[in-house]
Amino acid sequence: QVQLVESGGGAVQAGGSLRLSCAAAGRSLSSYVMGWFRQAPGKEREFVATITWSGGSIYYADSVKGRFTISRDNAKNTVYLQMNSLTPEDTAVYSCAAAPGGRYYLEPYEYDFWGQGTRVTVSS
Repeated sequence: QVQLVESGGGAVQAGGSLRLSCAAAGRSLSSYVMGWFRQAPGKEREFVATITWSGGSIYYADSVKGRFTISRDNAKNTVYLQMNSLTPEDTAVYSCAAAPGGRYYLEPYEYDFWGQGTRVTVSS
């Protein structure tokens, strides 16, 4: 079992930045694909970014490409999401997820473990 805990969310003005962290307990993340997803009020959960266990493959949703950066530190058992140039459309609860495997995954059902999420609110 992998327990994931997100942190770093908060309220920020448009154009600002936040760095989300996802810390794991119970098992090393070094062999897991990690993903970030978000769910805005009244909307379905959507994919944001994913990174393979080695960090060698990364994929972003078009809506965040060029603004968000996913990274991981396997020694610290932590995955990060650096979010820059935030807009009100980025307002959502952000959750990290983990899945065993060698390639990246884009769909929520492909992930086995989820954190509780951290809220990000961007005001105009």
